[in-house]
Parts: sequence; C-alpha cells; structure tokens
Amino acid sequence: LLGDGWSEAVADPGRRSLAAGGKRLRPLLVFCAAPADHPAEDLIAGAAAVELLHVATLVHDDLIDGARLRRGEPTVAHRFGPERAVETGDFLFSLAVRELRRTGSADAVRALAQASLDRSRGEGVAGEQSDDLSLREDAYTTRCRLKSGALFAAACEIGACLSAASDGEAARLGAFGSAIGVAFQLFDDILDLTGSPEQTGKARGGDLRDGTITLPVIFALAEDPGLAEDVRAVRGGADADATCERIARSTGIARTRERALGIVADARAALDAGPVHGADRAALHQIAEAVIDRHA
Repeated sequence: LLGDGWSEAVADPGRRSLAAGGKRLRPLLVFCAAPADHPAEDLIAGAAAVELLHVATLVHDDLIDGARLRRGEPTVAHRFGPERAVETGDFLFSLAVRELRRTGSADAVRALAQASLDRSRGEGVAGEQSDDLSLREDAYTTRCRLKSGALFAAACEIGACLSAASDGEAARLGAFGSAIGVAFQLFDDILDLTGSPEQTGKARGGDLRDGTITLPVIFALAEDPGLAEDVRAVRGGADADATCERIARSTGIARTRERALGIVADARAALDAGPVHGADRAALHQIAEAVIDRHA
C-alpha cells in the first residue's frame, strides 16, 4: 500500500504512523459487521480505508494539539515538522478513498465520506469548546459522537454495505458502532487523567494542557468549582499531575465510567434489536467488552 511509487516525504511518515500500533478496533469492526463468507478482498479494502482515515486524523490532531508523542513515538509533526504532518495526513486520507473505491460500493464510499465530514465538524466543535469550563455534558457528548463515534459507525456501515445488508440493518450496525465509539472516547478521557505515559504512550493530562474539557473534568468542576483555577493553571503551563490527581479524587472518574458502561449497554441493545445480515454478533459483543476492559 505504501510501497514504491510514492514520495518518501509522505510515504515514510505514513508508514511510521501506520506501524506505530493501536488496537485496530475500527478495521476489525468492518470484518465483524459482514458475513464470514464475504469475499475477503472487499473487506480488506474497507478495513484498510477505515484505518487509513483514522491514522490521517491522528496525524492532523497531533499537529493541532502540539502533541510530541503518539503511542510512545514522536508524532509526525514533532519529528518532521508541521508542513509534513499536513501533507502526510492528506496523503493517508487520499489512500483511504482510493482503497475503498476498489470495492465498487458507492454506499461504502458515502459512509466513509460522511464519517470524514462528521469528523471535521467535530474538530470545529472541539475548537469552539476549547477552554470552556462551563461546558455541559450534552455538548461534550455531541463532540464525541462527531469526533469518535462517526468513524466507528462508518466501519460497521461499510461492512454492512459491502455485504448487501438492508438500509435498516446497516443503520442498526452503525448505531452500535457510534455508541461504542463514544464509550471508547469516554474511557480514553479517563485514561488521559489516570494513566501513566508507559500505559498510554503519551503524557498524562494532555487534554488539560491543550484546553480540551472532557466529561471527568465537567463532573469534577460541578462537584468542586474551585478546581477551575487549577485547570486554567495547567493550560497556562503549570504541571498537570497534581490537577489530574485532584480530579481523580473527585467523583468525576467514577461517574464518567458509569456513563460509558451505560452507553455500551445501549450499543448492545441496538445490536440485538433486529437482524444484522450475517454479521458476527458474538464478535461485536466481544469488541464492546474489550472497550470496557481497557479501563477495567
């Protein structure tokens, strides 16, 4: 996919980004949302497209956030500079579209395009919400659906589209994916505050440093309004560890986990609400459980 024929200026950082690891849940959803006997070539192309788009967004996100590490490795922006990060993200996105076009499914291409549009809208919403210490839970959840849920939903919908599922079945699988994506983000927000760099591959409290207000912080601020001063101080350059510990001592972490568990339960209910055209329902339930297990 990233072999000969591409400029090394973008192919090399593209390879590094794809090889950095990750759970690969999104491409796995493509396979699990389709019957086991469906032609592998189409599913491989669909899964590759989803992962390429996901990694493209990470490359751009790291540039926007000024992140230095991703999965324990220097980000493209930090290693190669901002211009190369923009070019690499654009390159990976273009490859995603090319791979999905190989399937000949216009519906699958539309699903990926919608996810990309939603992701862009979510990035705009995130910018509007930056440093907003009065942010409400519903506004936060909307951001999560756009930035995180959309690509999980698209992965399930692409698997369904490639296997000729009905519109209703594709929508049901998409609803499952969206809910799993939102829950995944909630657990990720918890880990940003409680995980070690060795566990997460990035510095603790990164969201606080770049002004991203997450649900644990929303809950913690409601319980302890005086925390706002510490959150602002981290944004201004103060050490994040003490503020992370203060948030961890509040009920914000436990309440966020409770919300995430409820969302996973809703995802499972959506999946079991009707037929899903040969999708591996048991495997999809296991993925839902794996999302929970990442913060067990």
